[in-house]
Amino acid sequence: MTFNEIRDGLFARGRFGIRPGLETVCTILHRLGNPQRQFPVVHIAGTNGKGSTAAFLASILREGGYRTGLFTSPHLISVTERFRINGVELSRDAFVPLAEEVLAVAPPEATFFELVTAISLLSFAREKVELALLEVGMGGRLDATNAVPGILSIITPVSLDHCRYLGDTVKEIAGEKAGIISGAGPVVSSSQDEEAFSVIAATSAARGVPLFCCGREFRAQWRQERLDYHGLHGSFLGLQPGIPGDYQADNAACALAAAELLTEQGFPSVSSSLATGIRAASWPGRMELFPGPPRLLLDGAHNPAGVAALLVSLKRIPRQRLILLVGVMADKDREGVLGPLMAAAQEVIVVTVDLPSATPTVELEALCVAQGGRRVVAMGNVAQGVALASQRAGADDLILVTGSLHLVGEVRGLLLHQPALLFQG
Repeated sequence: MTFNEIRDGLFARGRFGIRPGLETVCTILHRLGNPQRQFPVVHIAGTNGKGSTAAFLASILREGGYRTGLFTSPHLISVTERFRINGVELSRDAFVPLAEEVLAVAPPEATFFELVTAISLLSFAREKVELALLEVGMGGRLDATNAVPGILSIITPVSLDHCRYLGDTVKEIAGEKAGIISGAGPVVSSSQDEEAFSVIAATSAARGVPLFCCGREFRAQWRQERLDYHGLHGSFLGLQPGIPGDYQADNAACALAAAELLTEQGFPSVSSSLATGIRAASWPGRMELFPGPPRLLLDGAHNPAGVAALLVSLKRIPRQRLILLVGVMADKDREGVLGPLMAAAQEVIVVTVDLPSATPTVELEALCVAQGGRRVVAMGNVAQGVALASQRAGADDLILVTGSLHLVGEVRGLLLHQPALLFQG
């Protein structure tokens, strides 16, 4: 089969939707000979910051000389972005036979995410990684990635998102995220609100594993343009995170604390690569600036907490006007996302992302106007929106692309002249 045939076949599994549970993925892995048993795993769950935290930690491990696998979601342009080994995206030529092998043993009802999880684990085994980092797709307790017990768990900030599947309160959602905590290793947590922290702390205690929390056992703070980290075994001052954004302080701190703990679990070389790993980290679509002209800033904020963090970082970027190019999925808290953005933008261009679950342009335009948006213009598709924003932006203006990682992927594909083949899962 060709790459396009494999990709389209995987995307067609979207008809099964999202089906939390571990039975199917465990069946696939068993039929593959349980490749996940050939390497240790670190799980990263949370609502915001999972990808950045995973990218920081993967970079630290790689700089320390460890062959590292990284599985993330969603992808921005190509499905192969989800699988990285030592920072390198899986090639199409390598992807095809791995996917064929997984599809050959998968039950017919296996979902897209169950299949790509199995592909990631099989690829990591074949590539003989020394450690794999698995970003949880949604929740944690019943997420397909949780079929593999981890030697360490990281939980980034928990807030309301995916409420249809995870619960209507932060406490309920935190319970699902804390499901990644096993009895096999410690837990690293970002700063959390009281409800989320109480659940994470109780779960850690019940599993009999120690909990290390940002702001308590370790912390990081900005000093001018540098980051000072005060960790579990010492301080590292004047760090230069390779992933921009004020909100990356806690993400970098959690990655650094996790790396410190991994030195105690058989990865001693990590201790010498904390600063270089943080500096070498990169993560597309998060405060990613394309210099233009005009300048375009891409950030995948798609819930109120993410937007709040984005707006804090935005204060550091000089500009005359802020032109907002926005698209939001229909299942998100659209008012919570749009309200703060409308207050910050002088002009708003709304577009519909190329996915069935995207909010239609006319509906999104009405929501923006209702949230106080100024000079709101509805464009049919993302390419038209980018063209109009570029036409209207002055030399000192900034175009902010946000509201959805899928929108960021589509715009990034246009800017890099690579067609984005999106999938929500």
